[in-house]
Amino acid sequence: MSNLLWKALVVSPAVLGATLLVSTTAIAAPNATTEVSTVVPTVENPAVTEVAQTPEILAQATPTANDTKVLDQVNRYSNEGNQNTSISQVTSVSQFSDVQPTDWAFQALQSLVERYGCIAGYPNGTYRGNRALTRYEFAAGLNACLDRVNELIATATADLVTKQDLATLQRLQEEFSAELATLRGRVDSLEARTAELEANQFSTTTKLVGEAVFAVTDAFGDNTGDANNTVFQDRVRLGLQTSFTGRDVLTTRLSAGNATPFDIRDAANGTIPSSEGFQTFQVDSTGNNSVEIDKLTYEAPIGPAQVYLAAAGGRHSHYAAVNNPYFFDKTDGGNGALSSFSSENPIYRIGGGAGLALNIPFGQGGGILKPSSITVGYLASEANDPGISTGLFNGDYAALGQLNFSVGDRVALAATYVHGYNGAGSALFGSGLGLTSVDEGTGVATPLGVVGTAQANVLDAPASSNSYGLSAAFRFSEKISLSGFVSYHDVTQSGVGNDFEAWSYGAGVALADIGKQGNVLGVFAGAVPYALNRPGFGGGDVPYQIEGFYKYRVSDNVSITPGVIYLTSPGQNSDNDDAIIGTLRTTFTF
Repeated sequence: MSNLLWKALVVSPAVLGATLLVSTTAIAAPNATTEVSTVVPTVENPAVTEVAQTPEILAQATPTANDTKVLDQVNRYSNEGNQNTSISQVTSVSQFSDVQPTDWAFQALQSLVERYGCIAGYPNGTYRGNRALTRYEFAAGLNACLDRVNELIATATADLVTKQDLATLQRLQEEFSAELATLRGRVDSLEARTAELEANQFSTTTKLVGEAVFAVTDAFGDNTGDANNTVFQDRVRLGLQTSFTGRDVLTTRLSAGNATPFDIRDAANGTIPSSEGFQTFQVDSTGNNSVEIDKLTYEAPIGPAQVYLAAAGGRHSHYAAVNNPYFFDKTDGGNGALSSFSSENPIYRIGGGAGLALNIPFGQGGGILKPSSITVGYLASEANDPGISTGLFNGDYAALGQLNFSVGDRVALAATYVHGYNGAGSALFGSGLGLTSVDEGTGVATPLGVVGTAQANVLDAPASSNSYGLSAAFRFSEKISLSGFVSYHDVTQSGVGNDFEAWSYGAGVALADIGKQGNVLGVFAGAVPYALNRPGFGGGDVPYQIEGFYKYRVSDNVSITPGVIYLTSPGQNSDNDDAIIGTLRTTFTF
């Protein structure tokens, strides 16, 4: 083999080093064009801090000063790269005013500049090693290094190559020839598989996420036990998450299910038209597994704020911090609590449908007080109906305002206010779903909420409501979380003597990684939404609910959750027999 070829092999490490360095730094080039790949965010709800599996501080975060500085620097350098900026060769790394000996690539840069002389800088004496690199700039830098290597070989520069170097290189080449051949084959195979994937992929901007819930469940307790049988119910959600910028998310979710709530009976064996014992997989159940679009939302940042736009199926808990870790799972998901009451503060169940919301961070905080945020939102359940007393502003609606903040690194707090309007024949805590309960004997349909008693839900006349709520989460340790809420609702109905007040409160403790990483043992207890001495409805007792569940994580995508829901004083009447609901839920996520 000729000396020229051997010298080329010897200096090939320098070419490789230049390639790696140039790929992580920058060389200016005129009219540079940057390729941008779109990546779909992996979180379903980027506007709200995830709390289902991580009991971290839940107040909305705000970008740090350092993040803003880096983004500004990248944007400035990118703009400069698109200008006709000439480059100039340097002979010493000390000529770069922005390169310091403490930089992680200083030695590699020094070798390429002072030994091979194939690195150029900007006319103002800067190197700008932190700026973005385009493909054109990479090609220009690599070509410059190759030209310099060819020049050194052609001039047979002294001390460039020694006989010992050639011998060492030859031994290395012979010793690793098999490994190099294997690596070449693996790379070829990977390229072929990548090409096939790109040719057959569904979309470069959209990914499919899904959840399937299978549940075997039954109700027990005298009349209630006799009126119900063991059932096998299901609910399936398929969501398409599309991103156009890498920071926004368009969610199109399909839902189908056959779940029906249990028939809770009173002492006279009559149906109690309440939502007590309502389970999360029974929410959004379409009946007979018919398919419908139950969520169509778009979320994107605008300046420091996060914008939430719902065209269908909007919920306040989509965009507002719920502060109920381990019990809340992405709005009635299949990996949190069994019941809708234990999942989130009932105040978030007032209203739903189409609308707009904003999460706005403010204040950096200092000492104990951490960065805070304010959340505002408006949802209308009849936004698509142009009829009289309907539409976006004249129909049922709920406007929410919430202040989120954290104390230290273990406590998260939220204060919530919701002003709502509901027409006659609707439910206060109905989430805009329009559910009803039909009495088998009389055939009378009663508005049904997602949570709470009939006394707290049924609005038999047009009504406005003002609701106030507090929620908090406290993390004792990495594996113990305590959370709770309280809400008060002042309801004013048209007519004389029609006004009433409603209350709800509850608290729960969650123990993570019990028996296995990813498992959760949870207990939640409290008073479901109930009305105080509402005229004409009867029942003045407080209905309590106690739930216990154990989520066993079979794998990353499968969990099994056995649990029990215990109801006291159903229908706000202690004369009614207590009811018990037992459930074995299996959840598949993908």
